[in-house]
Amino acid sequence: MTHSPAARMHEVSDETRAIVDMVLEYSRGRLTSEDTPLDKPLPAAELRRLAGRTIDEKGIGARKALGIFEHVLAPACITTDDPRYLSFIPSAPTKAAAAFDLVVSASALYGGSWLEGAGAVHAENEVLRWLAAEFGLPEGAGGVFVQGGTLGNLSALVAAREAARDRLADAGSPRPDAWRVVCSVEAHSSIASAARVMDVEVVGVPVGADGVLRGDAVRAALDEHGDSVFAVVATAGSTNFGIVDDIADIARAVQGTDVWLHVDGAYGLTGMLSPRARHRFAGVEHADSLVVDPHKWLFAPFDACALIYRDPELGRRAHTQHAEYLDTLTETSDWSPSDFAAHLTRRARGLPLWFSLATYGAAVYREAITTAIDLAERIADEIDGRAELTLVRRPQLGVVVFERVGWAKADYDRWSAQLLDGQHAFVTPSSHAGRVNARFAILNPRTTFDDLVGILDTMM
Repeated sequence: MTHSPAARMHEVSDETRAIVDMVLEYSRGRLTSEDTPLDKPLPAAELRRLAGRTIDEKGIGARKALGIFEHVLAPACITTDDPRYLSFIPSAPTKAAAAFDLVVSASALYGGSWLEGAGAVHAENEVLRWLAAEFGLPEGAGGVFVQGGTLGNLSALVAAREAARDRLADAGSPRPDAWRVVCSVEAHSSIASAARVMDVEVVGVPVGADGVLRGDAVRAALDEHGDSVFAVVATAGSTNFGIVDDIADIARAVQGTDVWLHVDGAYGLTGMLSPRARHRFAGVEHADSLVVDPHKWLFAPFDACALIYRDPELGRRAHTQHAEYLDTLTETSDWSPSDFAAHLTRRARGLPLWFSLATYGAAVYREAITTAIDLAERIADEIDGRAELTLVRRPQLGVVVFERVGWAKADYDRWSAQLLDGQHAFVTPSSHAGRVNARFAILNPRTTFDDLVGILDTMM
């Protein structure tokens, strides 16, 4: 049979089999490697020189393209699952989750509708129901896996505002001159980003020295701004410090009002799975919506955020897209994930987590999270015992922030660069209240106390 040149990219042929074998061989080697380097970025000019031109009319072939990726491009990307990757919030996908991500791509799945992906949606929903139960939400709670915490927070707040609009319309009341969302001044930057997209105002509420937002401060903001406040955001594990707001107290502050309570747990809410930290999250069961990122402390590959609504119908009303070609989807009561967030097309990004949870069981996840919390406590004690170091705050979860006495920003920058250049660790400087500091974000179960002590020793 003669095929058009265009069909070459899609047909099963000797070339296709060779490409698949090469990619699987590379993936197998990467997933089973025990000594993957930390690696580091290269200047753009150097990458252009090393990679050369890879896109032209004829193609360079799969073998050469994979070779350029393996030897030039991949080494210019920091390995986020390295146990010494301690900056930002690391990612450490389980081997099962990372391997199954290949299956998701290879299976040509569409995860936006029940009609097209019922099996995938069923599996994702099982994970979402498990999470909802862990967080104390009612049986009917549910939602969707989206790209990340930023999109999850935006989608939840859009649903919150739509609910407020509907409520005022039903009551025949006028809308406020401006909509407002109340949150801690230490809330994640994605809240301010969502507010800009939505053209609403953020009321940043001051917190105490411990960084915790409490109900009295929220109550004062609600009294000041009245019906213009459509949502309050509580943070369940701040990115910079891992601090958990007093969610129970905040829930009491909004009780009896029509204000939507959203919990941004993108990084830290998974800590609730550990018996060591569960008490810190009291009150999350009152949330109208919440987010948690499995690509962080649930050891899934990038990119996945679980967005869960107490009443999913409110999410559906806010986000379902309507068009003639979509009528076959929107005129049914089927659970279509595209209806619950600001997206339409989506991959079944929750499946790698489902496969890993089904493979290993939840107990090992609890143990892994507990291990990180215990290690954070132990290294905090070590820092406290070193005269040249100052612990900024006691860790609540897995983030440890500290200062090197006498260092300025240039010292931290030089130290961080030397760690990465020497492939010792990836630890970037951070700051708080105008003071530069260092920060360990401990997440990977393979990170050891000796790893962290070795890094501290370089600050002498």
